[in-house]
Amino acid sequence: MSLPRRVHIMDVGPRDGLQNEKQVIDTAVKVELIARLGAAGLKRIEATSFVSPKWVPQMGDNVEVMARIERLPGVIYPVLTPNLKGFEAALAAGATHVGVFTAASESFNRKNINCSIDESLTRFEPVMAAAREHGIEVRGYVSCVLGCPYEGAIDPEAVADVSARLIDMGCADIGLGDTIGTGTPGKTQAMLAAVTRRVPIERLVGHYHDTYGQALANIYASLEMGMSRFDASVGGLGGCPYAKGATGNVATEDVVYMLNGLGIENGIDLDALVDTAAWISAQLGRPPASRVARAVLAKRTQGDGHVG
Repeated sequence: MSLPRRVHIMDVGPRDGLQNEKQVIDTAVKVELIARLGAAGLKRIEATSFVSPKWVPQMGDNVEVMARIERLPGVIYPVLTPNLKGFEAALAAGATHVGVFTAASESFNRKNINCSIDESLTRFEPVMAAAREHGIEVRGYVSCVLGCPYEGAIDPEAVADVSARLIDMGCADIGLGDTIGTGTPGKTQAMLAAVTRRVPIERLVGHYHDTYGQALANIYASLEMGMSRFDASVGGLGGCPYAKGATGNVATEDVVYMLNGLGIENGIDLDALVDTAAWISAQLGRPPASRVARAVLAKRTQGDGHVG
């Protein structure tokens, strides 16, 4: 299959990337990060989550973030909502797109959200009903699609089943999360082959972590299968709680560099993205995790490092 001509990226840095940071990050920094990503050409930016601050203290300023961001024309600012209470808070804060999350692993679901897969889907029913009533688009996220820290390998048919059930409930699309980053290209294509028998590829989004350095390879494998939507995080923000010291999210600038090399349109200014990666990393007191940002920044100190 030929590769897609255009790819759409959601930057999850402001939410998924920052949520596990130990230091308290000022709301103004989050708001500026979202603004910089918008200026770099991102059309979908995950702004925050409406999970209880008891569980995710870093996202406790969710209402303020949503109030202070400048909403650019044509840009979507999705938020994560675990239940009806979270959905109602997100709605009140002006959210137009939300995400709900479950897993393809029973063990992970019980450890992560204290319920079975079936119970999690039951919890979503009132959220889906409210979303329909208010015209809010819902993305369903499925964690552990290529491996689980408790169960190991995950049957692709289990991923397909949960994905199809979320679509049947009314989700607009499905985010397929390689939560611990253990997937490889062959496993990725086998998983997608199973899922696409139940859900069209156009409604699937790749969310691949880079813990074992496989995220770009898995994205390319997904491109070969016709997938054209992915999540990534500026500067590689976001760690993996199951692999100490390992990276989590794939860096947006690494993905964009690869797409540019393949001649795939993405609408993102790579130089502006590298600038944003350098800026947010400086705010956090460390260098960017991404290879592309480090290479470009090093080249700039030696002369012309613009990458177009």
